[in-house]
Amino acid sequence: MKKAVFAGTFDPFTVGHEDTVKKSLLLFDEVVIAVAENKRKQTMFSAEERAKMIEEVFEKQPRVHVEIWDGAIADLLRKENTPFYVRGVRNARDFEYETEDLYASLDLFPELVAVYLPADKERAYVSSTLVKNCIAFQKPYTKYVPEAVAAFLDGKRKG
Repeated sequence: MKKAVFAGTFDPFTVGHEDTVKKSLLLFDEVVIAVAENKRKQTMFSAEERAKMIEEVFEKQPRVHVEIWDGAIADLLRKENTPFYVRGVRNARDFEYETEDLYASLDLFPELVAVYLPADKERAYVSSTLVKNCIAFQKPYTKYVPEAVAAFLDGKRKG
């Protein structure tokens, strides 16, 4: 059985992230989505809220597992017993950033295999920052997030 890890802040989870997971499921038997709990990064949503949003997106997909992680990717890959680390890339800047990060991770876990999945052109501009800006300026965001995330965000807004 082939398993991959897809890690990120996911603040919030977007249609681009969802697309990366769906593409990953074409290649792997199981995908672990690791919600980064980076204490040095200011997030709009707690790690628990971000994990809940993602769990709701994939509630009918038994091959997707969500966990909160605060540590090195190398350690998570060892814990999950897989070398496969999925990265979604939208553009050359993403590719450069991911490749620099990859080299540091390879020092810690030489068995790591990075799998870069390019964004569809329709989603290449979608980012969590775009969604947060839409929320902050009270602009529509539903086309940038999966339906379950939109429902969660709408509930938070009303609450």
